[in-house]
Amino acid sequence: MSAATANDSDDDFRRGQQPMLASQRAKENKTPTEANRTGRIGGMFTLGYKDGFSQWWANVPAAVAEHKVMSFIPYLKKPPTQAQTGTKPPTETPLASDEPVTDETKTTAVKTTSNSDPFGPRQWDSKLVKLSGKNRALNEFSVERLEEETKQNIVMLHGYGAGLGFFYKNFEGLSRVPGWKVYALDLLGMGRSSRPPFRIRAKDRQASITEAENWFIDALEEWRIQKKIERFTLLGHSLGGYMAVAYALKYPGHLNKLILASPVGIPEDPYAVNADMPEPPQSTLVNEVTQDQGEVVSGSNSSLSDGPKPGDNNNFLNARSRAEKAGKADDKTPPRKPLPKWLTYLWDANISPFSFVRWAGPLGPRFVSGWTSRRFSHLDPEEAQALHTYAYSLFKQRGSGEYALAYILAPGAFARSPLIRRIAGVGRQMISRDGSTTSSLTATEQKRENGLPVVFMYGENDWMDIAGGYDAEQKMKEEKEKLMRTASAEQKAQDEGSAKVMVIKRAGHHVYLDGWEEFNEVMREEMEEVSRREKRRLGVS
Repeated sequence: MSAATANDSDDDFRRGQQPMLASQRAKENKTPTEANRTGRIGGMFTLGYKDGFSQWWANVPAAVAEHKVMSFIPYLKKPPTQAQTGTKPPTETPLASDEPVTDETKTTAVKTTSNSDPFGPRQWDSKLVKLSGKNRALNEFSVERLEEETKQNIVMLHGYGAGLGFFYKNFEGLSRVPGWKVYALDLLGMGRSSRPPFRIRAKDRQASITEAENWFIDALEEWRIQKKIERFTLLGHSLGGYMAVAYALKYPGHLNKLILASPVGIPEDPYAVNADMPEPPQSTLVNEVTQDQGEVVSGSNSSLSDGPKPGDNNNFLNARSRAEKAGKADDKTPPRKPLPKWLTYLWDANISPFSFVRWAGPLGPRFVSGWTSRRFSHLDPEEAQALHTYAYSLFKQRGSGEYALAYILAPGAFARSPLIRRIAGVGRQMISRDGSTTSSLTATEQKRENGLPVVFMYGENDWMDIAGGYDAEQKMKEEKEKLMRTASAEQKAQDEGSAKVMVIKRAGHHVYLDGWEEFNEVMREEMEEVSRREKRRLGVS
């Protein structure tokens, strides 16, 4: 099935209506905005005190909140949400506070038939996959095509503080591709995965960064081994994209494509890399809280070269034209704008923003609404409310993986060990000739990877620096050119290394949600390209 054909039925997801922006609804109803009622600061938190207290008192379990979000998936009115959330070590008996909505959602996979599902039959499943060690388990959601052989797998990793439920508009569309099984995972210590205590034992700077990265990617590798998946396509959003690159470098030979959706940590900033108390130029990370996403997705969808679009507060969207002019003229670095001292202190003291949600008690839901009301303002009100409840149910969980962020990123969202320094090594690591990796191999027992296709994907109105994507693309192409100069004809023919930057129209940082229709179509095309390439590699017609 072609991506174009599959896209024809994406309209089924719309539910026959176009959502109205929150600001438009307020104007139409002539109701005063929260900002008018409570002032500028109060206007950032759109949930009223009474409603916030009611949500705090209700204490909706994370499993129930995830179940509600998943119920917006077509053909999946009773999602198979497993009952255990990793707040405590996994047990044989589901936690009473996390009882699912119905008995059917406990452990039973949901199956759709060809009669009820035009792209079926499919099986939808949810599991808490136990790993080695104490209190280590990953929350997994999967969609499998029935009555056909699974030949390819795609694994999806969410961003900082989020969860796999944020991909609810993508599971159905991506699982249409024949021969593919779709997995989404909550990172260790985030979402509904287990939340073991996060500790760094290393003493020096680089070792601490590596240990923080390994905390996540070692869990992913152990999951892969448990699932007996030899090769897969890895999609990571934001922090998940950063971890996807780290995984590709540490565990080479297991990816057939790497897709980085608005990845964090690519560009290099001298303050983030060198300063003891880093104060980098102010990042548009603040836009993740202050941007009204309704304005972002309803903004112009013309080409990037036309100039700034909604959300381009730091002039990131003309990065492509700047990157293309690199070498032709010196580009002046914008003046440094330090972050507040209190923010850098809290960041480097490793006080998580989610700590304030937990400390706030009854005010927690109201604080979270400052983000969710803007982040989901372009969605149908019922979906936006479900995502708000889901987000709060995750934010209030015991702190764990969130504490890794201060070791990986400096204040302002610049990486302490920028990926731009390492990205050229993706798909170029040394592995054994049978595909395994070990440091004890001799040079004659090793070979270099044959390259890896890497896709950098950004939203048209993304606050993430797209220039980093173009720089990374150039680094990878230069590395390939250097290796191909001395490569044999056979090595050149077998090389699969490539890199490209793509832009999803009318989307911000969360490209998979803001521009989900185009995102799903692009993803299906990338998945089908993998299928064709793997057939050629295996000599299958």
